[in-house]
Amino acid sequence: MFWTNVKRILRTGWQHFMRNAFVSLSAVLIMSVTLLTIGAVAFTLALLDGSLREIERKIDLTVSFTTVAPENEILEIKSALESLPEVASVLYTTREQALDAFRARNQNDSLILQALNEIGDNPLGATLSVRAKNPSFYESIAKFLASDTALSPAKLSVIERVNYEDNRAVFERLSRFVSSAKQLGVAVSVILGLISVLIAFNTVRLIIYISRDEIAVMRLVGATSRFVRGPFVISGILYGLVAAALTLTLFFPLTYYLGDATEQFFSGVNLFHYYNTNFFEFLALIGGSGLIAGALSSWLAVRKYLNV
Repeated sequence: MFWTNVKRILRTGWQHFMRNAFVSLSAVLIMSVTLLTIGAVAFTLALLDGSLREIERKIDLTVSFTTVAPENEILEIKSALESLPEVASVLYTTREQALDAFRARNQNDSLILQALNEIGDNPLGATLSVRAKNPSFYESIAKFLASDTALSPAKLSVIERVNYEDNRAVFERLSRFVSSAKQLGVAVSVILGLISVLIAFNTVRLIIYISRDEIAVMRLVGATSRFVRGPFVISGILYGLVAAALTLTLFFPLTYYLGDATEQFFSGVNLFHYYNTNFFEFLALIGGSGLIAGALSSWLAVRKYLNV
């Protein structure tokens, strides 16, 4: 009996979907627009994340050492930094490498090169370039380098300068921006999800109104609330799934068209490659959003307007 009712509900829901072709098409197109917007938000967050990662790669904390700093002490400080959970990587640049890089940057400036030759000795000290796992971690790393409980006085004495204070404003703005961007993305996704449910809700109201005589007959012959509600929920799910399939298909030409442009302007993030690589995540996001929006809106519309 249970499976018989399930089959009837599925069949009736499919009949509603096919019979009201114009209304079904309208519901699918309206939900597709909402799902396209949700997908656009996901793509925007991906581009934003790529840009932020590129900014993070360009920002680091530089530890400059005195010209007489023993290499073994520099390497010990490097090991201590690498052991910190906040640190992603530490790059050691020797005095000779720093001098070669300085000469390369100023190869067209004869005055600077002449001054270096007159000095005779290498005036540059070794450096450590520290990259944190998160921009908010740079402050704790800087405190570690300034703490005599973390490093011995001998090691602290060879550190000439830590550029955290120079870049502090950048670190703090970047950290706030990352946090705000993630919160904004979640908020926009929730708002769009609610809009999708409301749009589908109003569309299902129209379908219920068209089917009011059929529903009245079903209730007169003793159909349960579940049996009356079921076909409309199935129809809502079909609207959402068809809209999701249409949306996912449209993303292929759209991302292909925008792929080269986004790769140029957003730190190498090609939307087309990103979409192909993360297709199953988009399938879950768009398909799940369409299914939930369609089913939930149908369930609410039947419950509210038919009082079943």
